[in-house]
Amino acid sequence: MSIYEIAAVAAAFCWALTGIITAGPAQYLGALAFTRIRMSMVLVMLAGWVGVTGGWHSIGADAVLPLVASGIVGIFLGDSLLFATMNRMGPRRTSMLFSLNAPLSVVLGWLLLGERLQGRELAGIGLALAGVMLAIAFGKRKSQLHQWEQIKGPLWIGVMLGLLAALAQAGGSLIARPVMETGIDPAAGSALRVATSVVCFHLAMLAPGGLLKAQRPMTLKIAGVTAFSGFLAMAVGMTLVLFALQGGQVGIVSTLSATTPALILPMLWLKTGEAPAPAAWIGAGLVIAGSALIFTG
Repeated sequence: MSIYEIAAVAAAFCWALTGIITAGPAQYLGALAFTRIRMSMVLVMLAGWVGVTGGWHSIGADAVLPLVASGIVGIFLGDSLLFATMNRMGPRRTSMLFSLNAPLSVVLGWLLLGERLQGRELAGIGLALAGVMLAIAFGKRKSQLHQWEQIKGPLWIGVMLGLLAALAQAGGSLIARPVMETGIDPAAGSALRVATSVVCFHLAMLAPGGLLKAQRPMTLKIAGVTAFSGFLAMAVGMTLVLFALQGGQVGIVSTLSATTPALILPMLWLKTGEAPAPAAWIGAGLVIAGSALIFTG
């Protein structure tokens, strides 16, 4: 395995670990408040880095609107739905549902951009869907009693939230892809997308109902974990996958970085002391196999 492939797996590991460490703060603060606070912290990190490297100059006027739209769809909506799903379904099921953003990106590219959809990609989409369905329907042992394996509220609502989160992530990526391919600094593009989401969150706070207000007072520990999760996912994880794409084969790197649903299972085992059900492992394997068919050709 080359250094680039190791970096891709390390990125997936970072995202899996992020799913574990964000579950507690997201439940403590509430999904929307946690996402607002986390993205505000991430913006400070990204803006500071881009300011030092001078990456802002890479964004032309014609790229601003697509990146803003991508931030609204992919981050403001996508991340809010993602953590709402996690609060209802736990990190294991959420990671499985969110892994469908790759198949959905292919479908959206076909529907909206006229990209060709090949039989191999259709098979990959089918495998990924089968894996997610298997893991959600049969991925829990009766002996697993940890709160992360409990479903809060109707199952269909949690599944719908997860699918919408994956769809928003795929849509955000699809909107940003044409302008990112022009050579924009990735950190600067991410910073603008995150800044847009932060503005949307703070504007949404003006709405009645207080949905974006924290359910409980912020503590130093929760703030630290929230900041670390943002740094781990956005700074470390994204940097690793961008490094991997610089020297590795795109299909292999994309497949390896999509192994998060499998990597999260041993982490959950260590955290909860409860072994995941066989269907959870098989489902994760099918998702990875599906990703391999989608990304490699």
